[in-house]
Amino acid sequence: MAVEGEQQLQTNGHAKQAEESANSIQSKELRKKKRKKFLIFVAVSTLFQIAITLFSSLYIMKVKTPKFRIRSATFDVLSKNAEYSSFNITMNAEFGVMNTNFGPYKYRDNTVYFFYKGVSIGKAFVSHGKAGFKSTKKFNVVVNLSSKDVLTKDSQIRNDLNSETLILTSKSKLEGKVALIFVLKKKKSTEMDCTITVGLADKVIRNIDCD
Repeated sequence: MAVEGEQQLQTNGHAKQAEESANSIQSKELRKKKRKKFLIFVAVSTLFQIAITLFSSLYIMKVKTPKFRIRSATFDVLSKNAEYSSFNITMNAEFGVMNTNFGPYKYRDNTVYFFYKGVSIGKAFVSHGKAGFKSTKKFNVVVNLSSKDVLTKDSQIRNDLNSETLILTSKSKLEGKVALIFVLKKKKSTEMDCTITVGLADKVIRNIDCD
């Protein structure tokens, strides 16, 4: 009986050791799985942060130059006198500031100058404003254009008036700042250089071409 008891104890001891060994192996496997999941989580998080940083640097944080253009125009007054080589125009011009950045573009007061054959014939004042992110700010300005400073002996203006077509140009430089993430601000200026073809007979803008 004593021998049987001792054998039973040994059997129980071996069983307990086997169970503890199995539990130890299972615990190690569980720790390995947890460590593996943690490493995968860290790797995915790192890749996600890298992707966000690249996207921000390539698209969001990259500041593009806004565009300042004459979009369209109509005439309130348009008079000409080919004999005296003169014209007077009151034009209602629609301007646009196109902002393609991921942040608003705030611009300062500005002046747009109009020319005929390089001679100044008028100007328009543009008050400060803001073009929202990924949008175009549109506004209208009344412009008075006159040939009073153009040499009347210049035969070109007489020919243009007789042909019922005037080629005008407009130039300007708009200065401002693009705000990114509502904190970072970067200075950006944009230049306007437009050619405007005016039809005198029908009193319309035939074409506006801006660089």
